[in-house]
Amino acid sequence: MTPGTHDREGAPRVWTRPEAIARLRAHLLPMTDEESSLCRVAGERGFFCFGFSRWNASEFDRRWRDFIGRSTHLTRAQMEEYANLWQLTEQSRCKVALACDAAALGRGPCRGWNEFSNDELARFCCDLLGDDVEVVESID
Repeated sequence: MTPGTHDREGAPRVWTRPEAIARLRAHLLPMTDEESSLCRVAGERGFFCFGFSRWNASEFDRRWRDFIGRSTHLTRAQMEEYANLWQLTEQSRCKVALACDAAALGRGPCRGWNEFSNDELARFCCDLLGDDVEVVESID
């Protein structure tokens, strides 16, 4: 079956949650580098979870102040740069490749992969991979 197709009955293919995350990770990883976390990339490109840009100013402050502090003189872009550096540091500390992996392992302003429902992961698979899938916890 080719990507984006359905099974014989016309229903979406079924992927387990770990399989969907692994496929999304493989697709998203090449978009990041040593200077740009997935949070930065998703925010700048306006896709996936929308990264830093998904939060308005007060929500960004609420979620990030315990990790990067507060400032009355830095711009939002400057605060996002600190958040990006924090994410990259967490990735290194946790020895993982993506911010979503680091966040899923510990504390942070979001819960990484755990932030997303199976339906949201399925939507990301459709949007990013072109695969119409149903995401489930496990296949029995």
